[in-house]
Amino acid sequence: MSASDIPTVSTRLGMTDRIGRRRARWAIGRSRYRVPPGLYRVGAPEPSSPVLVTANYKLTFDALRVELKEVDAWILVLDTKGVNVWCAAGKGTFGTDELVRQVQGTGLSEIVSHRKLVVPQLGAPGVAAHEVRRLCGFKVVYGPVRARDIKSFLEAKMQATDDMRRVTFSLSERVEVIGVELTAVLKWIIPIVAVMVLLPGGESIVDRVRAVMLTASPILMGVLAGVVLVPILLPWIPGRAFSLKGAILGATVVGATLALTPGVHSVAANIQVFLLGTAAASFLAMQFTGATTFTSPSGVEWEMRRALPLQIGAAVIAGGIAVVRIFGG
Repeated sequence: MSASDIPTVSTRLGMTDRIGRRRARWAIGRSRYRVPPGLYRVGAPEPSSPVLVTANYKLTFDALRVELKEVDAWILVLDTKGVNVWCAAGKGTFGTDELVRQVQGTGLSEIVSHRKLVVPQLGAPGVAAHEVRRLCGFKVVYGPVRARDIKSFLEAKMQATDDMRRVTFSLSERVEVIGVELTAVLKWIIPIVAVMVLLPGGESIVDRVRAVMLTASPILMGVLAGVVLVPILLPWIPGRAFSLKGAILGATVVGATLALTPGVHSVAANIQVFLLGTAAASFLAMQFTGATTFTSPSGVEWEMRRALPLQIGAAVIAGGIAVVRIFGG
């Protein structure tokens, strides 16, 4: 590939980019939201301009390019199957082999005069710098955690400050990841509620909707706690494990809902929905372990091995109570 064949990308997001971003945040076409891997140019890069490595998940790619206003640089995009840098590094797609493959496949050594690759810090778990240098001759320099710091990092001659290295999971960052999980949950909640409403009965549709929502409200509140409230209130919920945080908040919210709807359920039914709602909150909260760098693949595996049996056990007990209620008179 010659320098003239390399596509140029803008540092401004168009309307299509903005709509695509919103859709991806709500899990609409998210797995297909990617850019072709390869080499791109920003501005008017020269052979001495820096090479910035990123993933081909378009949200990640866009987050980098919008921070490169008035910067001349090359962007080397790895084929991470449409997954962001941190998750792809854990899965191995943002890794040494793919990085070397793209360097060699794009003919990067013939396009740039230096031998440095700026790799995002969050990609470090997947990249063995010494192997990259041995296999293709390029030195890996780990850049900042956040794309917004890349310009300052380059201006400081690729020296990162402590703040650039600090990983955060702020309220705005936590709120951003709610949409994907909420959409996934609504895909099965809405059909279940619809079936319950449409079951044969003498009441009107309005009365059946009201009855179903009242009956199912503790479980729905447990789901809401796990998907929405846990990420929002994360720092203030006791415990370290996400599953524990979800169980604590779920039990609190479900218990409060039952207290506010006295007489709707029998004692046995109260126990049943309490267990289901709490287990649902715990399980759904655990899904956010993949949205923050505060966890690690081994830590997530450790938590799942311990939490899943308890969550399944609570669901089995709740199911047993339901069987007894139905067939035990």
